[in-house]
Amino acid sequence: MSVGERTLSLSNLDKVLYPEVGFTKSQVIDYYARIAPVMVPHVAGRCITLRRWPNGVDQQSFFEKRCPGHRPDWVPTAIGPGDGDQGIEYCRLEEPAALVWTANLAALELHGPMARCHDLDTPTMVVFDLDPGEPAGIAQCCRVALLLRELLSAVGLEAVPKTSGSKGLQVYVPLNSPHTHQHASRFALAAGQMVARDHPDEVLVEMTRSLRRGKVFIDWSQNSRHKTTIAPYSLRARPRPTVSTPLAWDEVADGADGADLAFEAEAVLERVEALGDLFEPALILRQELPNPSR
Repeated sequence: MSVGERTLSLSNLDKVLYPEVGFTKSQVIDYYARIAPVMVPHVAGRCITLRRWPNGVDQQSFFEKRCPGHRPDWVPTAIGPGDGDQGIEYCRLEEPAALVWTANLAALELHGPMARCHDLDTPTMVVFDLDPGEPAGIAQCCRVALLLRELLSAVGLEAVPKTSGSKGLQVYVPLNSPHTHQHASRFALAAGQMVARDHPDEVLVEMTRSLRRGKVFIDWSQNSRHKTTIAPYSLRARPRPTVSTPLAWDEVADGADGADLAFEAEAVLERVEALGDLFEPALILRQELPNPSR
């Protein structure tokens, strides 16, 4: 397969990776090749963790932080967080061909950190990862996202939402200006605590899983230097090929009223064709968090 100036050797194209719907490895590769123009800017320059399902989403998976030694010479690496003080060589996905290469590895999910690899100590955004505890679901996450948006707006910050592609929702505050992970984490915790204080029956920030039933957990800890979240436009290993999908805020409001926000691969490609990259503000919007000492 030719992707730009690269020629890739692909394998097992007929293998079914999503058995419930018969979605094949060929279709996974096709999706990543077509979404690449909008996805690459969001993963480029970051230490990307691959999560691979070589035998399909109903079988075992494994995370691969260390970039495979058999990678093409045009897939660069970067040193990122590892165990203890030892760094790890992560893959950098800088061009569409790199997404096709990872898709051929059955790396259905791509996870990235808040910082770029050339400055691991400076996050480019803050993330609020909204995780619903059953029987809560995406509608409750949307309601909490709207509460967060209102709070953020009150301190002059804009935010961009996306689905996790799984059960939850994520709200990002673009920074693209000097901040520390500690500042980002403290801000996310403080904002989450304010929402939880005003809506204790719906929201919590405590990590204790036994407390989460029927509530939305605002996971502020994803802002740590070593943490990653699912990348925008990444597939998820669900029964159907759902995607972590950027949203407009009016869609979040519709989701709070029960609208279906589960988008599969082909629908996401159609959305990008019609709407462009709704997550683009994460790349270009410069904002500053309130000073934590105030």
